[in-house]
Amino acid sequence: MDPIAELRQEAESAFSSAATTAELREAEIKYLGKNGLVTGLMKGIGALSAEERPAFGQRVNDARRHLTAAYESRYAALRQGELALQFEQDRLDMTLPGHPPRVGIEHILQQTTNEIKRVLGSMGFVYEESPEVELFKYNFDALNYPPDHPAMDAQDTFYLRDDVVLRTQCTDLQGRIYEKVEPPLRFFTVGRTYRNEAVDRTHGHTFHQVDAFMIDEGISMAHLKGTLGAFARAMFGDEVRVRFRPDFFPFVEPGVDYAISSPKLFNGRWVELGGAGLIHPNILEQHGIDTDRFSGFAFGLGVERIPMMRYGIDDLRNFLENDLRFLRRYA
Repeated sequence: MDPIAELRQEAESAFSSAATTAELREAEIKYLGKNGLVTGLMKGIGALSAEERPAFGQRVNDARRHLTAAYESRYAALRQGELALQFEQDRLDMTLPGHPPRVGIEHILQQTTNEIKRVLGSMGFVYEESPEVELFKYNFDALNYPPDHPAMDAQDTFYLRDDVVLRTQCTDLQGRIYEKVEPPLRFFTVGRTYRNEAVDRTHGHTFHQVDAFMIDEGISMAHLKGTLGAFARAMFGDEVRVRFRPDFFPFVEPGVDYAISSPKLFNGRWVELGGAGLIHPNILEQHGIDTDRFSGFAFGLGVERIPMMRYGIDDLRNFLENDLRFLRRYA
């Protein structure tokens, strides 16, 4: 049999029997590649006479063109089938229910802050913010801290300049309010505070506080205890009781720490919640408020303490570590 016709028939059969474009590509390289069998036919042209060579070369080139066309035709057919199969495999059924979108959740401290704002707002307190980078005079001087007073040791903070600090307490709001609002007044704030603390389960360099204060005629400790009782019951339930014990804070006189107890929480134990007292007359007089006519109270507490009490969280660091396993538990 003619070797050119035999090779052409063999190649056509290989092309038509290829089931995939990968198999077809292997057949193309075998027959039409640079070192393929069709090219190899030309190696025998030297054994032919000068008269036979042109006709032989022409037939080899014709075979190459024919096989190239056969390859391209088969490739187009296989490729179309593969694309159709891939399209079918990737096809989306738009009638199927989609995946629910992932929605962000509020941090447990933000949830607590929102609840605090709702409770104190319902009691007539006006929410106001003060800067976290605070002037020394508002953080200490305006709150009756004498220079080098021992009470400042408990509030070692981060200084940006001699007169600028990261606030250690949200009580700094008081001085700013006194400068622009005349009594009677009732304000509160919630925000981050900073102290130079060694971080452990119960201490942190960054934490959150709520601070509230009220000034009006005839304000007494009875008003303070009634307000704190209403606040505690709104946050922890109607069975909560409030207890005062004497304590010292430079900006109140008398000063107390207050604790709460409930048969449904803390196994009935008393748990300290924060500090409070009647606003020190020195502060009122410093801001031109008539102490013969006006008096006031102030109280504050750590925001983290509320969810720690509610849910038995025993490590303060959990709030700031951004562990989704912890955060999702309180979504």
